[in-house]
Amino acid sequence: MKVEIIANTPNPEEVIAQAAKLCYSAVGVDEIREKMTVENRDKFLNMLMSFSHASPLEHASFTFAVEGVSRTLTHQLVRHRIASYSQQSQRYVRLDNFEYIIPPEIAKNEEALKVYKEIMQKDKEAYQEITELLITQRSKELIDGGMDEKKARKKVEKDSIEDARYVFPNACETKIVFTMNVRTLLHFFELRCCNRAQWEIRELATEMLKECKKISPILFKDGGPGCVNGPCPEGAMTCGKITEVREFFRNLGE
Repeated sequence: MKVEIIANTPNPEEVIAQAAKLCYSAVGVDEIREKMTVENRDKFLNMLMSFSHASPLEHASFTFAVEGVSRTLTHQLVRHRIASYSQQSQRYVRLDNFEYIIPPEIAKNEEALKVYKEIMQKDKEAYQEITELLITQRSKELIDGGMDEKKARKKVEKDSIEDARYVFPNACETKIVFTMNVRTLLHFFELRCCNRAQWEIRELATEMLKECKKISPILFKDGGPGCVNGPCPEGAMTCGKITEVREFFRNLGE
């Protein structure tokens, strides 16, 4: 898995501090900016992050480029609707030799891993075979009508791989770029950094949080699952490791 922040709002902590201060100030942003020092900005932000006034957090956003994840993960990711997504298309990109993600528990089981790899190989072969069969069938009419074979095959390839992709497994590796604002990110981390979250998206969320902390340590200092800042929200379904979880996320990236 590769997780990288490829863009973000410049000076996100300053932007959010200015926006939030404006709500409580009789003067405009120019004067707020002039009087703001790093020290009083940080003091104000620390206070802001302890309040329920979260709307100013929406003024800063982060854009992530993620590779080496499965379609299983991205099906969960896009459920977070206050975000923008651009994902590698299986309709336009021909993936004859697609990569795939191996769950850790399968990787540790020799027999299960053998079966898993065999199925992935069969999926690859089926995709290639179906694609070729459809291209041959669909291009025949064009060729018979006088079109150059290479041009005819190219013309029908997109529709053919669009249908052949139905054999792809959830394990199929994908790439995605997405943007979330700080408020959405903090909510995302609350849900997806939790030990009860599915293992792959939990790994993604943890790596995202680590990268966010490098840029905005104050905004994300309390980032992590819900139990970092209060009682476990999972109730009877708690993992029972609240002390370990809190220590891990408070020290994340240090």
